[in-house]
Amino acid sequence: MPVSPLKKKAMGNLLGFAKIVIEGDFQYFFEFSQNNLHILFTCVYLKRICKKYDMNHKQQQILELAKKQSIIQAKDVEALGISRNYLYTMHEAGLLQKTSVGLYSLPSAEINENTNLVAVAKQLPNAVIGLISALSFHEITTQIPHKIWIIVPRGAWKPQIDYPPLHLNYVSGPAYSYGVQEHVLNGVVVKIYSPAKTVADCFKFRNKVGLDVAIEALREVWRTRKATMNELVEAAKINRVLKIMRPYLEATV
Repeated sequence: MPVSPLKKKAMGNLLGFAKIVIEGDFQYFFEFSQNNLHILFTCVYLKRICKKYDMNHKQQQILELAKKQSIIQAKDVEALGISRNYLYTMHEAGLLQKTSVGLYSLPSAEINENTNLVAVAKQLPNAVIGLISALSFHEITTQIPHKIWIIVPRGAWKPQIDYPPLHLNYVSGPAYSYGVQEHVLNGVVVKIYSPAKTVADCFKFRNKVGLDVAIEALREVWRTRKATMNELVEAAKINRVLKIMRPYLEATV
């Protein structure tokens, strides 16, 4: 095959030939005499170095992302222009640990409640953290949630995730959309109900959380001034529990 003038010019120096090797134009290797084999081996070595550097750079990007977000998934690394295959290879190499299907974290990562909230947000975009988990987040309860309490729209598919364990609740209409706040945890947006809406939800689901928990939350949210009376009344109306909450609201004030 004839060699173009451009290729001949490129072959005239080491850097130009290195570029040919890195781009994969191996058909032109045989245009060189044996005296130029050292150039060939040098360029092959350079290509390996470049490939290794690129791989190490991408792995470092993924490790930094995992450190920032605590939990990452395929779409997070793809947003950086990196193939999701790196997650699999890094997991096999022990650089990442698998916390659930499709979720990865650093082996040394500390798993706490916020980490679990982030895991839920990544796997269930429509879920809103509520009830006991929201009370705990807002620090208006003495309860310690052993599962992540979430609220999803009525009629939605039942979530199928391995981790973290969930306590699932369904609502519809304004009872789902009202009072949703967005909090950034470890660089990830997590939807959590406001303190006022959470208290009203506890009265709505008092048979699940316990009336004593709802009353405690109401007293604590008022004591810490994390919700106004107007906010509490509005949330109670949305949830249709104002009649139930009114005696406790009056006693609290």
